[in-house]
Amino acid sequence: MARADRSPRVRRVYEPAGDGDGPRVLVDRLWPRGLSKADARIDEWPKSLTPSTELRRWYHTAGDDAYEEFRRRYEAELAAPEAADALARLRTLAREGPLTLLTASRDPGRSHAAVLADLLRA
Repeated sequence: MARADRSPRVRRVYEPAGDGDGPRVLVDRLWPRGLSKADARIDEWPKSLTPSTELRRWYHTAGDDAYEEFRRRYEAELAAPEAADALARLRTLAREGPLTLLTASRDPGRSHAAVLADLLRA
């Protein structure tokens, strides 16, 4: 069984990097506004893991009550071969030690990053 300190964590990309972050993986399709690449300290940026533009736009207009439907649709997108390969890579990183998933989302706990973290914990 995985130790608690190896559980992937979700953080806003604008927060300073921490010593215990492990690999820092940006899981957003677009680069965060106003953030330099040096300040972000990103180790990987697997764009194949990000929600499609269509899904992202739908979620932004659907409102807060749409999270469970967003989750279902996003998990279906993650079944595509390229996304599944990238998810397998993150699973490997998560087994090896701490892993931090980074997003610019204002509510990381109700974002695609939280969906990814839950899948990696399963």
